[in-house]
Amino acid sequence: MGFEGADPGTVRPGGRTARVRAAVLRATGDALAERGFAQLDLADIARRAEVGKTTVYRRWGTVTILVADLLMDMAEQSLPRTETGSLLGDLKANARLVQRTLADPRQGALFKAVIAAATCEAKTAEALHRFYDIRVEEWAPCVQQAVDRGEVPDGTDVQEVIRAVSAPLYHRLLISGDRLDEAAADRAAEAAAAAARAGAYVRGGAGSA
Repeated sequence: MGFEGADPGTVRPGGRTARVRAAVLRATGDALAERGFAQLDLADIARRAEVGKTTVYRRWGTVTILVADLLMDMAEQSLPRTETGSLLGDLKANARLVQRTLADPRQGALFKAVIAAATCEAKTAEALHRFYDIRVEEWAPCVQQAVDRGEVPDGTDVQEVIRAVSAPLYHRLLISGDRLDEAAADRAAEAAAAAARAGAYVRGGAGSA
């Protein structure tokens, strides 16, 4: 989906409050990557971030709210879409961005932890869904531009094409354990582009290019 790239917790303008939030979210991401959701502890995160426990408890209150804020921060800071002028070029850029993130030891472990938590934590699931919605909407215009150029049929579900790009990469991360390299990213993009051109993502039916 091309929703990753910038590390969570990058300091933004805004004084001490922004710096505290950045430090706490960075510490949360580190703890998630190292220990998983079940072991998250607000006191430990405060220690890692070198801020007062009271500040963390007052601002976030629970680890679920903290993880939701981390996901929103990641969505806001993720790299913007790349527009190459062709559907395949755009989808390859998207796929390679996802691949780089998921292959990164810290980021890959972080996403594994959040996805695992989302299977049994409703609020975390909601936050994860919002995160993906934001990133899909960022990249969907690439597919709409392909529709406008006549590369893919009218009525194509542009969001579904973007989801199709990253799905094989998440399968490798979470299920098969197969190598997550640029070749895998390019194959995922090529498959999604070919299916889109053939009309597989036309709303309401198989469609035909």
